[in-house]
Amino acid sequence: MNKRSLGNSELLISPIVMGTWQAGKKMWVGIEDSETVKAIRSGFEAGITTVDTAEVYGDGHSEQIVAEALADVRDRVVYATKVFANHLKYDLVLEACERSLKNLKTDYIDLYQIHWPSGTWKSEIVPIEETMSALNKLKQDGKIRAIGVSNFSRAQLEEASQYGRIDSIQPPYSLFWRQVEKDLTPYCVEQNISILAYSSLAQGLLTGKFKADHQFAEGDHRAANKLFKGENLSRATQALEQLKPIADRHQTTLGNLALAWLIAQPQTNAIVGARDAAQAIQNAKAAKIALSAEELQAIDAIGRTVTDRLDDNPVMWNF
Repeated sequence: MNKRSLGNSELLISPIVMGTWQAGKKMWVGIEDSETVKAIRSGFEAGITTVDTAEVYGDGHSEQIVAEALADVRDRVVYATKVFANHLKYDLVLEACERSLKNLKTDYIDLYQIHWPSGTWKSEIVPIEETMSALNKLKQDGKIRAIGVSNFSRAQLEEASQYGRIDSIQPPYSLFWRQVEKDLTPYCVEQNISILAYSSLAQGLLTGKFKADHQFAEGDHRAANKLFKGENLSRATQALEQLKPIADRHQTTLGNLALAWLIAQPQTNAIVGARDAAQAIQNAKAAKIALSAEELQAIDAIGRTVTDRLDDNPVMWNF
């Protein structure tokens, strides 16, 4: 898998990134640690050398599973993790980083990201200057190699950038969820900031596996995802039918077609989770799909039949 530069940093990342929210198990159902370890390892062996996690995913459990899967190949992988919104005061950032280093069994984190802006999830308001000061200190000390943000608006990203170099932003972004294109993407192109798209398969909707009458198991957070409800789901189902001939032409899956489209967008890389080894290996294949300009345009138009009817709320779930 051809690697790409992360922003202006020296880090080289795989355009398909292993997502590990599910590895934390909290808010997911049917997740087995042994299968997750195999998935992460199989993804690495298939070329997915970048792994994204967070302290809040299962209160560190996800980070521990990443370490279990990849500790022996640490020098060949890029670890990206995140500090949560309730730990953005100077000292709390430093403490959170130490916990993540311990969980990941490493002495440095490649990409350390602010998971959500200060004030979200009922967190205390902390000036971004204070948080960035802590991140700059960690970078100066060699404990982190690059700084990123997640779920920031363009205005929040611009403000953070006044206090230090931001090399990436992690927003929800997929063929069926495209708010970032309005103002974030142009700024990221201008400033050479990498986009690490999460929910890049619209939480599985873009795989075509979900029917109109699907019922999620109790505890599955996708039940609150706006895309899985009413007319949104109906429009998505129709769009997937239109995408199928393009996928068939490339002898690939609907999910991988959506990923190939996504990583062809400016500055964009795709975070994708996997429950087992087979899914991870399948996800890696998306990087090999070459879409023509005409196909990219056709896929874009089909995706807009879903996204043009969504509201402007940047949060995907009605929690």
